[in-house]
Amino acid sequence: MSVSIAHLGPRGTFAEFAAATYADSLGTEITELKAYPTIAQSLQATARKDTDFCVVPIENSIGGGVTFTLDTLWEIETLQIQRAFTLPVQHALISKAQNLSDIETVYSHPQALSQCHDWLETHLPNVNLVRTSSTAEPLPYVKENATAGAISSSWGAKIYDLPILAHPINDYADNYTRFWVLGHQQATCGQYTSLAFKLLNNEPGALLKPLQLFSALNINMSRIESRPTKRLLGDYIFFVDIEASADHSTTQTALELLKMHTAKLKIFGSYDLTAIERVL
Repeated sequence: MSVSIAHLGPRGTFAEFAAATYADSLGTEITELKAYPTIAQSLQATARKDTDFCVVPIENSIGGGVTFTLDTLWEIETLQIQRAFTLPVQHALISKAQNLSDIETVYSHPQALSQCHDWLETHLPNVNLVRTSSTAEPLPYVKENATAGAISSSWGAKIYDLPILAHPINDYADNYTRFWVLGHQQATCGQYTSLAFKLLNNEPGALLKPLQLFSALNINMSRIESRPTKRLLGDYIFFVDIEASADHSTTQTALELLKMHTAKLKIFGSYDLTAIERVL
């Protein structure tokens, strides 16, 4: 049986590495990795059933929530979280330059640039920093330009057969990204449940009421994050993770009560979280 997995491209991205890691966990099944230009397009491909699954970043321990993933999931009705895992992130400076002093410009995704800010200030204080749509996007250009460097992963360097000048260069050693595997199968059992809701109205205590439900039922909330609805100023969507399985009666009670205090409620599914120490 063949399984297709969507991820953010191009080749050499952290997301491709995560998708490959998930594919390895499937054992003997034949897997096909499909790269898409944006996170939104990879999610939409799975929603259309062009692929069986998609692997997308949801949160980084340094940079916080991945807004493109959150915003797109709110708009899609069909996808459920099948699995979650964390991967350690180690950034590398990739270049064909002979020395650091030969590098004039460094390219990378904004999050990677920010996560290596102190290292860049110390070792390359005068270079031009250019933002790209992914950590892998500049690698073909770096292959042809010895005055250019890119912050990417050792996976990207391997894919494009490029030398690594320095590794790791991230400012914080404990840098992890959490990924979600999404598909169409209903997911009601696991150690975590993720959901999102929009409040009935914007008034004092409007957010407190739904959150108190979890406290009253002794359900721990491990994460909350807000995103603007993009419709009205001050109008927000709240993304929440709880440490409970959706098939437990207490959780079901909480979710039923939550419907009374929200204008819209979406349950993304229950899942287990695995820490994978496969270094990028």
